[in-house]
Amino acid sequence: MRKHRQLWGVIILATLMLQARAQKEPIKVTDLLKIRTVGEVRLNKEGTKAVFTLTSIEPETDPKASKWDYKYVTQLYLVPTDASAGPRPLTTRESATQPAWSPDGRQLAFVRNTDGKPQIFLLNLDGGGEPQQLTHFHYGASSPKWSPDGKEILFSARIGLKDLLKDSILNPAHSHPAWPMEQAGIAKVANSSVAKPNPDGTLDEIRAYLDNDATDRKAKVVTKLNFQDEMEVNPDMTFTQWFVQKVQQSPITPTAVTTGFYNYNNVDYTPDGAKLIIVAHLDSTEHPDRALESEIFIADRDGSHLKKLLGEKDKVFNNPRVSPDGKLLAYTVSPTSFVSVPQLYITPLANLIAANATAANATATNATATSTAATPTLIPFDRAAGGFTWTADNQYLYFTAQSNGGAPLYRANVSTKKIDQLSDYNSGTLNFDLQGNHLVFSRTELSDPSELLTANAHMQNTKLLTAFNGEWLEHRALSQPEKHSFKNNIGETIEYWVMKPIGYTPGRQYPLLLDIHGGPSAMWGPGEASMWLEFQFFCAKGYGVVYCNPRGSGGYGLDFLRANVKDWGTGPTSDVLTALDKAVAEGWADTGKLVVSGGSYAGYLTAWIVGHDHRFKAACAQRGVYDLATFFGEGNAWRLVPNYFGGYPWEPETKAILQEESPITYVAGITTPLIIFHGENDRRTGFVQGEMLYRSLKVLGRPVEYVRHPGATHEITRSGDNRQRIDQMLRTWEFFERYIQH
Repeated sequence: MRKHRQLWGVIILATLMLQARAQKEPIKVTDLLKIRTVGEVRLNKEGTKAVFTLTSIEPETDPKASKWDYKYVTQLYLVPTDASAGPRPLTTRESATQPAWSPDGRQLAFVRNTDGKPQIFLLNLDGGGEPQQLTHFHYGASSPKWSPDGKEILFSARIGLKDLLKDSILNPAHSHPAWPMEQAGIAKVANSSVAKPNPDGTLDEIRAYLDNDATDRKAKVVTKLNFQDEMEVNPDMTFTQWFVQKVQQSPITPTAVTTGFYNYNNVDYTPDGAKLIIVAHLDSTEHPDRALESEIFIADRDGSHLKKLLGEKDKVFNNPRVSPDGKLLAYTVSPTSFVSVPQLYITPLANLIAANATAANATATNATATSTAATPTLIPFDRAAGGFTWTADNQYLYFTAQSNGGAPLYRANVSTKKIDQLSDYNSGTLNFDLQGNHLVFSRTELSDPSELLTANAHMQNTKLLTAFNGEWLEHRALSQPEKHSFKNNIGETIEYWVMKPIGYTPGRQYPLLLDIHGGPSAMWGPGEASMWLEFQFFCAKGYGVVYCNPRGSGGYGLDFLRANVKDWGTGPTSDVLTALDKAVAEGWADTGKLVVSGGSYAGYLTAWIVGHDHRFKAACAQRGVYDLATFFGEGNAWRLVPNYFGGYPWEPETKAILQEESPITYVAGITTPLIIFHGENDRRTGFVQGEMLYRSLKVLGRPVEYVRHPGATHEITRSGDNRQRIDQMLRTWEFFERYIQH
């Protein structure tokens, strides 16, 4: 009898679990507005407290906005790392970003916009109270970094060329760039004219009139090579410079630690605070737009006595991190080509300084330099590593890297060069910090797009510190991706994931969406957060989803990354269609209801596919490149052309390749119904790409629809206007339904 009661208990429990699962709702498109995202993460020196940013989506408060409009808001939160209490907000109202602990752990510096400029604020954690504005710099202030003694804060600011030329403090000699200006017929920037603007006057007066037109934005005069930013044609040159602000002397004007008409990509203190480590390219003979290299320098704390430590023509030296004892320097090196994986090196800092001194002395005495630098230690790792953090004992270097569909946390042993993978491929470690045995990190995974967790230095004994998305996700049914792989025709292993529709029932057949990632060097997988909701949305609408990382994707090493050089179309198409075929072979997909979608490079590949293959009922191409020759002129990512195709559109060999590899060449073969999306301010690929494809198909009489989103950039689906993000998902699904329902 007792056994029967136990059996009935098990049956009842199983029934209740099934009922609970059945009561869960599918993901809704408006769940996009519920996702809260953990961003930057910083630990105090003891590792007992973590401050982090949290981005939420809230109703727009502008009285002119519609009830459907929503905005992003980012605030700072504090949480104990022993999980003894939940997170509490430190800031409210205006967004707050870029938190930095003071060395004594009693204050936080952070950045907030005020009067249209970013400025640094200080928050006292002992006595509470409102944050106090530290900087009032007319150029703005970002990227705050405390000096190790806590007396000053290092920060960056963007300064326009015209401002820098006339700034009597930053440019007291009123000097001009030594590098060529590249303005037709003018060798250097002219001094400010004293002539009065007069359209009917002398040549100088007419030039003053024309300058006035440019100042008033009646004309944009473009003379530089890189003239497109993310939103518009931008003829102005700006430079990143770095400054220090005394913490106890606000609002005294900050002091510059970098000078000249150059971009200083990063500046930070050495652990003892005596020196600065600087990343920049300082070449007086080359226009900054043509300079792709970067070097690593060291300088005194005030920016004086600048010395180059590492640099080489056609190389990018980047991501320097000095060990806590000041003895070792970790950094990455890569060629200037985009199609590369940076290599990680570690070398004694003193040897680099000594080698620099030896070389300088040899140059001064016209002697032959003998390098005293030890050979840098290469840490073998065929992935793009970043976020380097040393352990306090100087023995390990932690970092993250996208790999095989995830973004694991890794740890390199400096002595043995052995690398340990601390997390798996089914999640993504997006940001982290480490102090002693305390590790905190933000993570995206199958069950939750973003939370903050804590663990020990081995990434064991993991605990959740937040549950920002858990409450609403508890009531949602989610589709779990199933991972598979195959060998393609060049021997590369292609990984792909299949997601079944919510409510999947064996024996039934369902529509299947082939979704493709962009880049082309991007990577998708369970550890990549950008498509989390969109995948679930289509599964909730009764579609299966299949996606893969075709040749040319990041996260699989250099050879895999370069496998699509001069082959953007045929090879990657073979990979994604093979993944589709294998998903169809499982037997549950309706081959009469296949659809395909992709954005950016994947917009390109979607158009390529439907120009060569007619199995799809409908297709969606977003923000794509369709004519590689014109993309070279209208996209700010134009360097993809020489990097992937080996030359320029006017060179006969390259011209032939670009025509062969452009989807527009095959537009007459497109009969699949196609919806095309493009943001009106997308300058990365150029919105004329979408117009050209649309008009061609319209002239041909093919079923096509073109959607332009006003004000949208290339980032519309990731960080764009939330109403437009929802609009694009719904329009894509609605367009598919027109043909799926036939």
